[in-house]
Amino acid sequence: MSTDTAPLTGASTIQTWLDDAAGGAALRGLLAQGGQSADALAPIAALPISNLVAMSGGAFPQAALDALVAQVNPDGVPTDTGAAAEGASTPKSEWAEKITAGRFTGQTVIVTGAGSGIGRATASRVAREGGRVIAVDVSQDRLDEFVAAHDGADVVALTADITDDDGVARIIEAAGDRIDGLANIAGIMDDMTPVGDVTDDVWDRVFRVNVTGTMKLMRAVIPAMLAQGGGSIVNTSSEASLRGSAAGAAYTASKHAVVGLTKSSAFMYGPSGIRVNAVAPGAVITNIEAKFNSPLGADRVRTGMAVMVPPVTPDRLAASITFLLSDDGVNVNGQNLASDGGWSAA
Repeated sequence: MSTDTAPLTGASTIQTWLDDAAGGAALRGLLAQGGQSADALAPIAALPISNLVAMSGGAFPQAALDALVAQVNPDGVPTDTGAAAEGASTPKSEWAEKITAGRFTGQTVIVTGAGSGIGRATASRVAREGGRVIAVDVSQDRLDEFVAAHDGADVVALTADITDDDGVARIIEAAGDRIDGLANIAGIMDDMTPVGDVTDDVWDRVFRVNVTGTMKLMRAVIPAMLAQGGGSIVNTSSEASLRGSAAGAAYTASKHAVVGLTKSSAFMYGPSGIRVNAVAPGAVITNIEAKFNSPLGADRVRTGMAVMVPPVTPDRLAASITFLLSDDGVNVNGQNLASDGGWSAA
């Protein structure tokens, strides 16, 4: 049994588990089986351990968490203390998503990258708030899992490549005549190389997805939004659109380009009732993998990230994105909203 006065549960923070004698041994043992150490969890130590189920991409399933809890609580979690334990284990400042029922009722919203990370969290929130979601991703498996998790919601799942004209056409066809919102979230990272080391392949691939794909979908939804007298587009920029120390040359330049595309479009179409904004995430736990293929890039970027705030779960970004997508953002246009926990203020 855990030596803590309160039993360890899925709501206990990762740090609480690591600080507990039995819990720390069990968690470190599990990590070691996968060739990992507890150091990998340092940036998210303040989060409930249950968050690892969604963050791990299947590497840490619910069954593994249940087994871990059972291991440190061989006598079971007392029913009269379980709720109290969860309250005691979760930081008082821990944010909880609050659904606004009906905020997207009657609206059709396209969300790219909907199979995982920020895209999935955004598509999920729109669906749970009454919207019809055109959930787009390159992975059918991820979309199937998303649909299964939202039984009863109005979701049209579609595998498509946003850089491909035929794929974009299929997305617009699936949406139909009315398109109220577009959340351009699909994107890729670069390999952190500075301009002296960046390859044509990396540069072209990052710009093709992050800029050209974003532009193609924006261009495709504009006719419907003009015909109906309005709409909301939210692009995904990045902390790299605000500073030069968050990524390599290709990714940083691509996200600056997204901001320019956003501001130009907001100016052009604002009088027609179309709002175009961007959200600049800070550190978010997603399945976009950052690789360091340059010693110089690795050294400089890690130095720049020394004051980075801890990563957050994608639902926090979905809160910012859906605010701008919805009528709650009625007076916001042409902005690059830093949703970064204050990283850009450092």
